Amino acid sequence: MTEMSGRTLIKNARMVNEGHILEGDLLVLGDRIERIDSEIPALEDDRMLEAEGQLLVPGMIDDQVHFREPGATHKADLHTESMAAVAGGITSFMDMPNTNPQTVTIQALENKFALAADRSLANYSFYLGATNDNLEEIRALKPDQTCGIKVFMGASTGNMLVDRKEALEGIFRDAPVLVATHCEDTPEIEKNEAEFRAKYGEDVPMACHPVIRSAEACYMSSSMAVDLARRHGTRLHVLHLTTEREMALFEAGPLENKRITAEACVHHLLFDESDYGIKGSFIKCNPAIKSRSDRDAVRQALKEDRIDVIGTDHAPHTLEEKLNSYFKAPAGLPLVQWALPMALELYHERVLSLEQVIEKTCHGPARLFNIVDRGYLREGYWADLVLLDLDSPYRVERDSVLYKCGWSPLEGLRLRSRIKATLVNGRFAYRDGRVNEGVRGQRLLFDR
Repeated sequence: MTEMSGRTLIKNARMVNEGHILEGDLLVLGDRIERIDSEIPALEDDRMLEAEGQLLVPGMIDDQVHFREPGATHKADLHTESMAAVAGGITSFMDMPNTNPQTVTIQALENKFALAADRSLANYSFYLGATNDNLEEIRALKPDQTCGIKVFMGASTGNMLVDRKEALEGIFRDAPVLVATHCEDTPEIEKNEAEFRAKYGEDVPMACHPVIRSAEACYMSSSMAVDLARRHGTRLHVLHLTTEREMALFEAGPLENKRITAEACVHHLLFDESDYGIKGSFIKCNPAIKSRSDRDAVRQALKEDRIDVIGTDHAPHTLEEKLNSYFKAPAGLPLVQWALPMALELYHERVLSLEQVIEKTCHGPARLFNIVDRGYLREGYWADLVLLDLDSPYRVERDSVLYKCGWSPLEGLRLRSRIKATLVNGRFAYRDGRVNEGVRGQRLLFDR
């Protein structure tokens, strides 16, 4: 893991990029990709990485994480979670505003950027959070200052629900950047909670979670968001879709042609309601993991390009918190350490091609957010790279967890792809099971 100046030469790789697989070499000079070719001669002082035919891909860009800093660093922080992220093939992330203090002012937003500059191994951006009364902060935002504005149109962890009609109208009308939404209808959920509490008391079975946070609650909210965006011409990105019915709200086709885009998360693509019997609160998340038919519909929407990107919604809580009863156990799953291997299970299951997986995890987020010089294997782009072995199966075990909360909903699950190395801006952040804690990412820039 010793860092040296000069050139890094990656030899004999299968490079997955822009819908093609190219066999050859890739040269990094400093922090950028210098050259991609079928064969690049080595120089005496080159730092060499022999790929031996393994896959070389752009680093994953995760459009939705909760790294909990500031305010809940007993669960997670920017350093520990970014360490886990680079081990999972993530080289850039976008962090959510439900921290303490909440990221609902431009000053709070810039404070988080300052924190990350000292602590994050991966590249970073942060959402500005919307509230019922911070429209002036939203109007003052510069288009290239942040990845987007986050609107909780359903109550979730952090108590940032935006539920006043005039506030939503103003946000969708005046937002100078992309609006990303969490869509669940809170009154519908509260009605369901009351019914199940009357039946079970506090001991509601975890398997009831997708009934309480129902498909109907999701559709009521996501359809409202889409309607608002269409009326105001908003650039809308709907996060973590989970239901078959919602898929009809989104158009198939290239995301460049869309004003309304959508995301699916790795856990909603792999788990279904049958897993609650074993995993219980470990897979309690909002929106809920739902039926097999819902999961399969979301997978199909990825194939059809109705859904444009795959993210994680990494949301850690302590093991003690997660082991509580239904209403006390918080929602959220820690996932970044196995993000790209989880997405690649869709390749192994013949749901998506390799090229499609890389489109949804790397290229798509870069284009969707207008990120400058990242998300592709291109000469002149930042050298955010992941080398991975498609045929190196292993089981996820608790003692391998790098992020702070120390447990994983994947424990015991067999994954078939292994991250061998991750480079962030040309430096090895992770290689052969070891993290280089001295690496620091950069603030993401946006061409808007």
